[in-house]
Amino acid sequence: MAAPTEHVENSDLAECTQTTENTADDTTDNTDGEDEARVRETPEDLRLEAICNTLAFHPGRDLLACGDLDGDIYLYAYSCTEGENKELWSSGHHLKSCREVAFSGDGEKLFSVSKDRCVHVIDVEAGRLATRIQKAHSGPINTLLVVDENLLATGDDGGTLKVWDLRKGSAFIDLKQHEDYISSIAVDQAKRTLLTASGDGTMGVFNLKRRRFELLSEFQSGDLTSVAVMKRGRKVVCGSSEGTIYIFNWNGFGATSDRFAVKAESIDCIVPVTDSIMCTASMDGYIRAINVMPNRVIGCLGQHIGEPIEQIAKSRDVHFLASCGHDQLIKFWDISKLPAMTVNDYRKRKKKDGRLAPLSKKALGGNDFYSGLVEEPEKKEEEDGQEEEEEDDESDSDSD
Repeated sequence: MAAPTEHVENSDLAECTQTTENTADDTTDNTDGEDEARVRETPEDLRLEAICNTLAFHPGRDLLACGDLDGDIYLYAYSCTEGENKELWSSGHHLKSCREVAFSGDGEKLFSVSKDRCVHVIDVEAGRLATRIQKAHSGPINTLLVVDENLLATGDDGGTLKVWDLRKGSAFIDLKQHEDYISSIAVDQAKRTLLTASGDGTMGVFNLKRRRFELLSEFQSGDLTSVAVMKRGRKVVCGSSEGTIYIFNWNGFGATSDRFAVKAESIDCIVPVTDSIMCTASMDGYIRAINVMPNRVIGCLGQHIGEPIEQIAKSRDVHFLASCGHDQLIKFWDISKLPAMTVNDYRKRKKKDGRLAPLSKKALGGNDFYSGLVEEPEKKEEEDGQEEEEEDDESDSDSD
């Protein structure tokens, strides 16, 4: 067992690396001889010593947990006040890469899974390891989902799903229905049905109450990389390595009801923001806001320039989205305006250059890279009468 890593000093904590900040904005005002801390729209970036694989927001406080490629786990307090981000503790108990972290519903525990096949439960307040399930799977564990205060679901690289009763410390579901890794797990609001996305191109359906496997969906082209429940439980969406979003009707899991091709290298992570709007992360480094039914790419929230994104997560108040990429940075994005957005059923013809509309000042940026990303506002008369409806196709799909 590796000893916990030592706490670092505040001076070594995350520094802002945003290239879009103006020089004038990086300075603080001086009033009566005292520095006034600048308040930002989003917290400063956090810089890690290794690539961050996973992150999660605390359900009740301004805290963010993350796990990296070296197996280390960190807990940060974040703030919009410049210089106020602070590392609270770090843990080095995992011997190999930490694949996913998640808080319990009350925020008192932090769960983590790793390539070392272990499940760890950490006391959030003390930063100490409370429980370890050694050799929880026969292969590296890839993903986890906290179902409720007593149940935890885990999926491994070999396609095995386990559901654990935390009161007993044992798994009451242990099923291998997938032929490849389980990439993501979701559960319905009633906590009765578990859904798994897999690298074999199928979505699995498991009955929690009856403790049994129900069915696999038809095979899709490419890996299924993420799964989420949308539209008040009526739809299930899966991201894929091909950049296509597959949509299933609830209780119609065998075959897709629709598919939506996005101009992205992949859809690696999905985070629902509302019943209709979700944020997606991709290998191309873009974070997109996408509406489901009607299917539209609303615009770009931000980007890890030239680097794949490993995971995204939303804050408890749906104000911030955090993202981690191969640039060893955790970035924060403002998503507070997304819930108020509505998408018209009428689909307008795309601009010829197909540029992605920015959804925040931070996405706009101030550097040359984003100058080609910005879509110029259209004139009202163009919106009212000069744009033509796109040609109909087999699905209500669109692309960015």
